Amino acid sequence: MAKKTINPFVLKYFLLLFTITILLTGYLLWPFVSILILAILLSNLFRPIYNFYRRYTSPQFASLLTCGLIVLLVFVPLTFFANSISQEAVSYLQYLQDIHLGLKIKAFIQHSTFIATLQDRLHNTFGIKFNPDNFSQEFSNYARMFSLLLYDKASAWAANIFNFIIHFSLMILISFFLLIDYDRLVDFLQRLSPLPNDQEDQLIDKFQDISKAIILGNGICGLLQGLAGGLLFAYLGINAPILWGGIMGIMAFLPIVGVGIILIPTAIIFFIKGQLGLAIFIAIFYLVLTLSVDSLLKPNLVGRKVKMNTLLIFLTIIGGLSVFGVLGIIYGPLIITAFLTMSEIYLKDYDPYIKATGREKSQTACVSQTGEG
Repeated sequence: MAKKTINPFVLKYFLLLFTITILLTGYLLWPFVSILILAILLSNLFRPIYNFYRRYTSPQFASLLTCGLIVLLVFVPLTFFANSISQEAVSYLQYLQDIHLGLKIKAFIQHSTFIATLQDRLHNTFGIKFNPDNFSQEFSNYARMFSLLLYDKASAWAANIFNFIIHFSLMILISFFLLIDYDRLVDFLQRLSPLPNDQEDQLIDKFQDISKAIILGNGICGLLQGLAGGLLFAYLGINAPILWGGIMGIMAFLPIVGVGIILIPTAIIFFIKGQLGLAIFIAIFYLVLTLSVDSLLKPNLVGRKVKMNTLLIFLTIIGGLSVFGVLGIIYGPLIITAFLTMSEIYLKDYDPYIKATGREKSQTACVSQTGEG
């Protein structure tokens, strides 16, 4: 069969039109990009369950059962948590206003023997004068800013609960069709891609690994650490345990500080208040929780395939939070994983070719110059 020839002008014109349609399609789907990403992640995670159901029933009913499981495991707990945390945020703001936090901190500092000893040592050793009035005022200002931030977020959650339900329903609808047509979608994208099959498979495998790491590793482990921290705060009688548990669950995604950003200051506060036993208990609780979850549970959930520098993970999550908000916890690792995977492909397949081509051009130029000489 004769090879089909394509006019170069026609090819360029077609590629121009194709690029325009891709950009327009992306523009149309951009408002739903967050929903699409979450639906893809959930579909990829729950696909083994879908395949199990698929052995005994039709694709549509298997996908329906899987989506129902997603609703029970994700939507119901998330709705309860969002409602509880919004209520606690509002009550916590009122609590901070009622207790006159700045005056209590000032009185505590003035009557604390520990603070008095610390003041003397700072002044005698380093010449630093510690003013309780300034400290209590600054701490009170930061507490007020933090409580107002929580109040604003809680108000936003309460106002957007209807939008949340609509977006989640749309995500479930997308997941329903993704579970059924996942293989056809992957095959379609692979045929569109000009990359070799092995590089496409590498990208897909990395995406599946990192999605498993985000939801199973970070998600479940963060949920367990936040739940444990919230129960600890409830046991200790600390105000708004669900709120603080939610904050610890989010902080658990950060590999360096983790839940310690809440538990360590809590232990220090109890130590300063003279409750040494509780301070030691909280410190031991933090160490046991972190070591058991991060060192034992998370590697078993994620596996050894996802290997990334700890500092790089920390920076990508912080950067993702600053750029994309809470969803940056997901977007950050996805983006850096895509970059690292493309870097591996470049160094393995393209860098030697580019260097070899550069050497050939250099040798050709040298031969040409020698011939002219």
